[in-house]
Amino acid sequence: MAKKYDWAVFPYQDEAFDYAGNALEDCWPRLHLGDCEPWPTAAYVERLCADNAEVVATIPGFDGDFHALAARIQDAWRAYHGGDFARACKLGLSAGAPGYNVANKATGIYAHYLEESEARSLKLFCEAADRAEQAIRLMPHSCNAYYQRAFNLGRYSQGISIAKALTQGHGGKIKSSLEHTLRLAPDHAEAHTALGMFHAEVISQVGAMVAGVTYGAKKNTALKHFEKALRIHPESAIAKMEYGNGILAMFGDKRTDDATALYQQAADCAPIDAMECLDIEQAKAELE
Repeated sequence: MAKKYDWAVFPYQDEAFDYAGNALEDCWPRLHLGDCEPWPTAAYVERLCADNAEVVATIPGFDGDFHALAARIQDAWRAYHGGDFARACKLGLSAGAPGYNVANKATGIYAHYLEESEARSLKLFCEAADRAEQAIRLMPHSCNAYYQRAFNLGRYSQGISIAKALTQGHGGKIKSSLEHTLRLAPDHAEAHTALGMFHAEVISQVGAMVAGVTYGAKKNTALKHFEKALRIHPESAIAKMEYGNGILAMFGDKRTDDATALYQQAADCAPIDAMECLDIEQAKAELE
């Protein structure tokens, strides 16, 4: 189990992040504009299980009730959007592989923004990445199985240092996972943002020439992914934040004004859930 200690409480409680009842489905297109996660109906969850009998084996005590299973996953997403990341993870894991995407997203966002212990953060990122590996094997058509592998490996890599992560071979795994995400979901804005950041960070670490030859990382490609993410999701605070971070990584002080403008745009966004709220608070912190 991922929750072996108390998770910190989301500090920005807001009634606007409560998606009880039909509100979650009504707002789903906007809530998941960035990650293209399908609305988890009973029929959708049943298809996931039908594609691979091993999926059912991951669901604790499953009695064949796909409506109840879908409702559990929906409740996990309600907890996630409301900022109860521990409950989101617990409910997601109780739904087996069909709930891994919400469990992994809750784990990754919590570990990145709210966990104070660096060691615990790294452990959580690894747990989520390992679950995503299993999800890829069991549900190979799930774009967010690949994305969550990349996201959590990426945050883990940032935690141990990009240089160390590259020597451990994580760079190739992250890049291939993000590229596969985009093959399955070309309009996955979060994957475009993450892939742009991958190119930028590798270039910053090893230089443009080595980055291009060894990792296929290029400045123009990074910029194209950042721009595509914002075309898909123009109100995304994290897309603006990471664009700013990427510009600084690739161009340094020469583009400080551009990066600052992007941070300000991110800070001015209006959050619709806990993750967006945390993204915006980070942007405000960058401007202090």
